[in-house]
Amino acid sequence: MSRSRELKFRVVTSFQRHVANPLTRRLRSQTLLETTGRTSGLPRRTPVGGRRVGQAFWLVSEYGEKSQYVRNIQADPRVRVRIKGRWYPGTAHLLPEDDARARLKALPRYNSAAVRALGTNLLTVRVDLTE
Repeated sequence: MSRSRELKFRVVTSFQRHVANPLTRRLRSQTLLETTGRTSGLPRRTPVGGRRVGQAFWLVSEYGEKSQYVRNIQADPRVRVRIKGRWYPGTAHLLPEDDARARLKALPRYNSAAVRALGTNLLTVRVDLTE
């Protein structure tokens, strides 16, 4: 990763981790992805933008395999997604072969714009929901 991309990654993830995520996690309307911490074994909740399509929830990770929640999914793909205040269990699948930029066009506009602007290594994630 280039020096400028690394700096961008550090600045954005620090802001998200310490400011944006703690605030948005409290919003009942915010969609959350809950993974299991790969080291701690504790639940980790991350605000995400995405869309439910049938029995699947689609999202795009800004930083691909550098994202902590993606690394947690690699260790244990069993997740939960909170959509409109209701929790759904599911299994997450990382889809590097999917065109993440094209996928963003089908997801919520404002979140997709932020992911495109801030992201450096986009990765599509599909969660198969198992009500």
